[in-house]
This record gives sequence, structure tokens and C-alpha cells, in this order.
Amino acid sequence: MRRVVITGIGAVTPLGNTAEETWRAALEGRCGIAPITRFDASGRKVKLAAEVKSFAPETVLEKSELRRMDDFTVFGAAAAKEAFLGAGLSMDSEDADRCGVIFSSGIGGLGTIERENRRAQEKGYDRVAPHFIPMAITNMAAADIAIRHGFHGVCECVVTACAAGTSALGNAFRQIRDGYQDVMLCGAAEAGITPLGMGGFTSMKALSFSEDPARASIPFDKERSGFVMGEGAGALVLEEYEHAVKRGADIICEVAGYGASCDAYHITAPQADGAYAARCMVNAMRDARISPEEMDYINAHGTSTPMNDRCETAAVKLAFGGAAKKLMMSSTKSMTGHLLGASGAVEAVLTALMVKNGLALPTINYRVADPDCDLDIIPNEARRAEIRYAMSNSLGFGGHNASVIFRKI
Repeated sequence: MRRVVITGIGAVTPLGNTAEETWRAALEGRCGIAPITRFDASGRKVKLAAEVKSFAPETVLEKSELRRMDDFTVFGAAAAKEAFLGAGLSMDSEDADRCGVIFSSGIGGLGTIERENRRAQEKGYDRVAPHFIPMAITNMAAADIAIRHGFHGVCECVVTACAAGTSALGNAFRQIRDGYQDVMLCGAAEAGITPLGMGGFTSMKALSFSEDPARASIPFDKERSGFVMGEGAGALVLEEYEHAVKRGADIICEVAGYGASCDAYHITAPQADGAYAARCMVNAMRDARISPEEMDYINAHGTSTPMNDRCETAAVKLAFGGAAKKLMMSSTKSMTGHLLGASGAVEAVLTALMVKNGLALPTINYRVADPDCDLDIIPNEARRAEIRYAMSNSLGFGGHNASVIFRKI
């Protein structure tokens, strides 16, 4: 099996409009949560979200293109462009048939669907925008990225709810490791801060109703009450190790293993004992050929819902046994909110940078200990630490579990 490394990263997040901006803000423990500006939320139960801020898409894409793109595709294109440029790839010297894309989303063009439905109600269904369908369909970020960069290899969009970004990375890793491709541009994008999107999660009581940004997304805190909706994208360029070395690429870290499983239990709730989330983590460690004692850090799914954080803690204990107490673990959703399908991609970017820089990001705004969540969750301040192996977990609606492992190189 071939080795796989990360040579480029990109991000558009509530913390910053590049991977570097996002990383610096996260190191400082900044919170990307604020009152909603995308629409008038004054009469709504949920008034906070983690929005992308001061993002000027016309600096990345042509204005003529933007009219034909949903926000999730725009975020994805911007993050992918940053990752591609950061990797220093030149398609003049690449075999385009050996370069692929796996870029995901949990929901896709929800904003476009809402807008065009309003137009249809006012003017008739035959008067919706001619680009409605290609703007709305979930695979369009992947297709746009392949077109934009001339990648002719595999091009897919894995839709596994909140695990989509990690699923995309894991499947891209396998494409290279198993010899099908040499370069993969992978990740995920989401733009779900819309009236309907927020209403749907509000009605199922998944979101925090707090109006205090410092007490809204508080993973593993006993007072947690729900997640905070986020938006944005994360992108990574993966390469076969010898391919990267041959062209003198700057290697960030290695992708060492990937695991997946399904609770096969409930459409939204995780399995209480965390058995199959634990199985997913064990699968990833077996894939990486490491023991639980070798893991140094986990970027938890850590949504700030009462059930997720309790069940994920139980899953980590089950997967790691006695080594769980020695693990560092944090949730960067305390800063970014929950980017749904894009969360795993952004968290992969941040976890790769933690491995490279020897710095573990914190779970900010943590105040009240929960005996059900009693692992080392790196409260409030980043921690300098040698990180040889790090895991990033994503646990999606429908029981979709995905874990990816990064190795220092």
C-alpha cells in the first residue's frame, strides 16, 4: 500500500477566509459565533450562528460565475483554490487522468432551493432560474472543482450528513493508497444558515437557544444545550508520498488510516453506548497499524448537544480502554460552530496543522465539568504538545461514523 501525504490546505470558515487565518484565530481561542445576519432572526427562537465573515467571493471567482453558483459551491471553490495553489501543483506536469476530486456536502444548495421556491410561488414553476438545478444539486462543488482545475480522474460527492467531509477525505486517501490516483483534491462545503435550514434544526430541538455567544457552543460542558449552525468549507490536496517528494512539495503531514461504520440504530440519535462509533475509531487505528497507546490527540465530533458529547465520550473510552485517560481531546466546534457536512473537512485542516506545529487546539468557553464527559478536553487554551498521531472524528445523522488518522512526518 502506498503512503499518502497532505501537501495543500484551504479553508473558508467562521474564523477566517483562509486556512492560515482560521488556524491563527483558533490558536487564539476566538469564537466565530455571533448574531445571525443572513436573514432577520428577531422573531426566531435561535438568534446565533457561526457565519463566514467579510468574505469577498469576487476576489476568488469571476462575477459572471457567481451568478450560477450556490454559496456552498462558492465556499468550496475558494477553499479548493487555496489548497491547490498551496500545494504548488502544475497541471502541465501532471497526468490529469491520475488526479481526482472527492468533495462533499451534507445538504448542498439549500439557499438556492429556498429562493427559487419563492420565485416559483410568485411567478410560476416554469419561471424558476435556468441554473436552478445545477446550482442546487449536492455534487456541484465537486464538479466545479474538477472543471476549474482540470482533474479528469475520479470525481465524486459522498453524502453522509455530518460525516461527509471526513468520508470524502477517507475515500480520497484510499484512492491514492490503493493505486487508483496520484493526487486528490478533497473536502466539503456547506451553506445551511438559511431560514428553512435553521427552522428545521430548531424544530427538532438540535440547536442552542442561547443568545450568549460564549455559552452557545460549549462541547462537553454540563450546561450544553445544542449545537450552533456554521457554514464554510475545508479542502485538502492529498498526494502519493513519492510523487510529492519527487516534485519537492512541502508536506504538512501524512494520512495514516481511515475507518468507517454505521450505528444502524436511529435516523438522528447516536447509539447510547457508542459501540459503533468506537468500532469506527478501532477500524481507523487498525488501518494505520497503531495501538491505542500511540494516539496523542482526538479532534472530537463534539457538537455541544447533550447526547452526542456523552455518547462520544463513551465511545472513546470503549475504543481506547485505559489509554483514553491519557489522550488529549478537544472540539474545535466550540469556535467554528457545526458546519454540518463541511465540519469534518475543516477539522481535518485544523488537525493536520496541529500535527505539523505541535499545538493542540482548545475547547473554548468551557466552565462546568460534566462527570459523563470526563476526558482531557483541553479547556480554554491551546496546549503545546508533541503530536505523533491525531484522530479526527465525525458522527453523522443516520449513524454514519468516520474517523481519520494523521501522522507527523
